[in-house]
Amino acid sequence: MSQNDNNQRLRIESRLAQIGSQEEPVTGAVSFPIYQSTAFRHPKLGQSTGFDYARTKSPTRKVLEEAIAELESGDAGFACSSGMAALQTIFALFKQGDHLIVSLDLYGGTYRLLEKIMTRFGVTATYVDTNDLDALEASVQPGTKGLLIETPSNPLMMITDLAKVCDWAKSKGILSIVDNTLLTPYFQRPIELGADIVIHSATKYLGGHNDVLAGLIVTKGKELSEEMAFLHNSIGAVLGPQDSWLLMRGMKTLALRMERHQENATKIATFLESHPEVEAVYYPALPTHPGHDIQSRQSSGNTGIFSFKMKDARYIEPILRHIKLIAFAESLGGVESLMTYPAVQTHADIPADIRQKVGVDDKLLRYSVGIEHADDLIADLSHAIEQAKQELESGMASVNV
Repeated sequence: MSQNDNNQRLRIESRLAQIGSQEEPVTGAVSFPIYQSTAFRHPKLGQSTGFDYARTKSPTRKVLEEAIAELESGDAGFACSSGMAALQTIFALFKQGDHLIVSLDLYGGTYRLLEKIMTRFGVTATYVDTNDLDALEASVQPGTKGLLIETPSNPLMMITDLAKVCDWAKSKGILSIVDNTLLTPYFQRPIELGADIVIHSATKYLGGHNDVLAGLIVTKGKELSEEMAFLHNSIGAVLGPQDSWLLMRGMKTLALRMERHQENATKIATFLESHPEVEAVYYPALPTHPGHDIQSRQSSGNTGIFSFKMKDARYIEPILRHIKLIAFAESLGGVESLMTYPAVQTHADIPADIRQKVGVDDKLLRYSVGIEHADDLIADLSHAIEQAKQELESGMASVNV
């Protein structure tokens, strides 16, 4: 029985904890070594150990790539130097004249890459609600070659029915790409629902400690995997051995962390939903969320990030000033709680009119809930909102952040 066959018999918690632990037969090291070398000796002319040059293949990176491919039920994995590097590598599949359909609610960096860089090479995009088949049909052009889905989306947590939409894409000959950053393979596996490619900003939940920058790609199918391997090696935005090791170390505790993230996020989102100063909470675990039923059907749990709107934009600056345990910082998915103001940070590159249309306005905060005690996080947030309310009532609050 191969190691991969054995892994298929194990639950995901065990497979995560054992990443790399059985891959070093010479010493038996349970923590796979960091192979810092960029060059590898050839036994003789015409022979190779399987490793020639670190950009093409590295021993430490190989273990990571095999692990994420297996966890996502794909055929091949590719580790990149950042989530954006992974996205650029995927976009290299497309050529001048090609068109992409992309989730309407979208991370600002993805929008920037599409509109400021890919347009230079003649690749265009249309942004739609990817759960609306009529909107998808209406967006198809003769050159439509790809569909990029964020689900849940960032920051408004819009949910796409992956099985339905990926089946539609296949019927049109369109490549389906799913960003699985927010749920990870622990809670959702898009390839099992019909996706062709899965992408992760592994900096987030997979790494989990705000200490490594990385991106991961998983492909399904021999031809697609071979093409991605060519692009990965040719573009060269690969992950180094030290960061590959850090990412594997983070992934070993993914199951534990994701359970705590969703537990905390559910408690805090529920608290905010009933808060008199809060206008709306966007979190798929809440029964009131419009994508709740789809999310429950296609995933086994929920992410640790959600967004919420205050009733008055003047609350934003004092809330961000008064939070103490929660850090006012960009990024998400780490053990520490972070709060972000999307309109001027993560989504600043999206034009204001588009942000307003989607709902990313000046009243919206995004909250990446960490693994601290939920009661402490609620107390910190409650105090910050109360302080903001007092400043607002006294005329001290402003809209400046």
